[in-house]
Amino acid sequence: MNESPTVAVLMGGPSQEHDISLKSGHGVADALAKCPWRVEPVVIPRDITIENACEIARHALRHMHADVAFIALHGTFGEDGTIQQLCEELHISYTGSDPTASRLGMDKAASRTRFQHVGLSVPRWRLVDLHTRVAALPKQLAYPVVVKPTHQGSSVGVSIVHHEQELPTALALAGQYGSPVLVEEFVRGKEVTVGVLGDEPLPVIEIRPHQQFFDFTAKYTAGQTEYLVPAPLPAEVTRRIQETGLAAHRALRCRHLSRTDIMLSEQGVPVVLEVNTIPGFTPMSLLPKAAACVGVSYEQLCEQLVLMALHESPAMAKFP
Repeated sequence: MNESPTVAVLMGGPSQEHDISLKSGHGVADALAKCPWRVEPVVIPRDITIENACEIARHALRHMHADVAFIALHGTFGEDGTIQQLCEELHISYTGSDPTASRLGMDKAASRTRFQHVGLSVPRWRLVDLHTRVAALPKQLAYPVVVKPTHQGSSVGVSIVHHEQELPTALALAGQYGSPVLVEEFVRGKEVTVGVLGDEPLPVIEIRPHQQFFDFTAKYTAGQTEYLVPAPLPAEVTRRIQETGLAAHRALRCRHLSRTDIMLSEQGVPVVLEVNTIPGFTPMSLLPKAAACVGVSYEQLCEQLVLMALHESPAMAKFP
């Protein structure tokens, strides 16, 4: 009889989303423990360099002879292609997108260029280099605008700017995470998100934060946001949003899963904000909520992603 594969669940990491990643990772590990596999949680510390994080992950994956890595790391190190490249160097199968798609997903400027190339609508946007003096908004933009880092997730460092005097503070906040920063038009409408599992879009979710916008606090504080699953939208609008999410997923050449955040403008146009290549993965996170709408439980979702990773690796032919 063939030995069962070993699944390493990678979580934590040196990013602003460390704590959220721990919740995702522990949820995944608990779910996979019900499967006929050996499941090994791997917690990457928070306050370390990327180089040290790579060494810790490399040692853990080799020591446990991991056959597949379930990547539950969010943000820097987890979603930017770093851990994916490490898994490829170690010839270990892994869940989620490859290094190139992961890097594109984390780079809001590069991904938007790709979205525009395939005909998707995005907010009007410009990059602002903080090493130069910023006296006014870039051309083609008018207040209010949204200011955000180009390489962060979970709305870290994001501000809505209504007046000129607010701009320097917003730029400084986003600039803590690197320069240049993204300045984009504020799109009025409904905020929605649509997941993709395999190559199929999931039900659309409408997001209704109880404050100005869906920031980090609204995302991760109980009672701060209302989620309508599935979104109460006309069938044609739902279909259009799902097609947009799938097109964004394909534009970056994502695999296994993604979740695309979209503004449905007042004119009914789906405007793509970003693609999350490793969305939140607690049992209460949005992609699992959407999967549950089509009869895929949290445990089944976690298992399905591991199977996707296993089946794509020729080395996994030894496992039934």
